[in-house]
Amino acid sequence: MLLPIDPTADPGRRAWVPCPRCADHRECATCAAGRNCPDHWRYLLSNKGPVLHLQCPGCTHMWAWDSGFGAHHRNGA
Repeated sequence: MLLPIDPTADPGRRAWVPCPRCADHRECATCAAGRNCPDHWRYLLSNKGPVLHLQCPGCTHMWAWDSGFGAHHRNGA
C-alpha cells in the first residue's frame, strides 16, 4: 500500500540518501558517482540532531536515517 506524500514535504528540502524500499538509485551513474542526482532524492521531512526523517517521492516509503553527522549523545549524558 502506498502512503500519500506527507503534507509537510517540501521539494526545497531534499536529501540524497538511498531508499531502503525501492532502491531506485541502482543503475544510476550520477548516484554511483556520489553526486546530487536530479532524479533520486528524498523529501527531508524533519531532523532531530543527526537523525533525518525522510520520504521517498517514488514509492512514498518513510523512514529515519542516522546521518552520523554532528555530536552524538553519550551514555549518561
